[in-house]
Amino acid sequence: MTTFLWAVLPYAAFVLLIAGLVWRRRYDRFGWTTRSSQVYESKLLNIASPVFHYGILFVLAGHLIGIFVPESWTNAVGVNERAYHLFSLIGGTGAGILTVAGIALLVYRRRTKAPVFKATTANDKTMYLFLLAAIILGMVAKLSHSSGEGYDYRTTIGPWAHSLFTLQPKTELMVGVPTLYQIHAVVGMLLIAMVPYTRLVHMFSAPLQYLVRPYVVYRSRDPRQLGPRPDRRGWERAGM
Repeated sequence: MTTFLWAVLPYAAFVLLIAGLVWRRRYDRFGWTTRSSQVYESKLLNIASPVFHYGILFVLAGHLIGIFVPESWTNAVGVNERAYHLFSLIGGTGAGILTVAGIALLVYRRRTKAPVFKATTANDKTMYLFLLAAIILGMVAKLSHSSGEGYDYRTTIGPWAHSLFTLQPKTELMVGVPTLYQIHAVVGMLLIAMVPYTRLVHMFSAPLQYLVRPYVVYRSRDPRQLGPRPDRRGWERAGM
């Protein structure tokens, strides 16, 4: 089971992620969308959607920093383990609460607005369930080890994640990890595998080019480029 969870499941999730993206791009290009329900209701969506998206972006940023920034780097800039733990606890919990609040508003909207509820599929419900489970488990795991310097996952989970990229997974590092962190990691991997097959696939179509594209210039067309315009009754020039 240790080998399956920490050496097989991560690569299986990655394969399902890539294969799903390729499949949808090739065979379900028109389904590659959020399937927006804004046309049915927009007032509540204008609140819930930004709350969720900002929250999940903070959550993802926190995970990337926690996994890929080693302890030696934070120590080098004068951030000890206690300060790092407090920052991770406060920032991570705040981002998690923001994300859960956004999901709760989105679910409430889907349940109370009849047209939106009718457009909700079993796939959407499963996606919301795994997303909520991953966020809540992460917060509970962090809060359950909030005393003292907390649990130093940068000595276990971080190196294990790094070893996956070298194709030499250090499964022994995950054996002593607290159970809540282990469940959180498993649910997270399952969620990654589900992304291409749900509306979450739209995250890979984020219009990042908007950040660097030039301003859109609007100008009137030169009448000389339009060619001769046929005179039609009712469209005579002024003064004719």
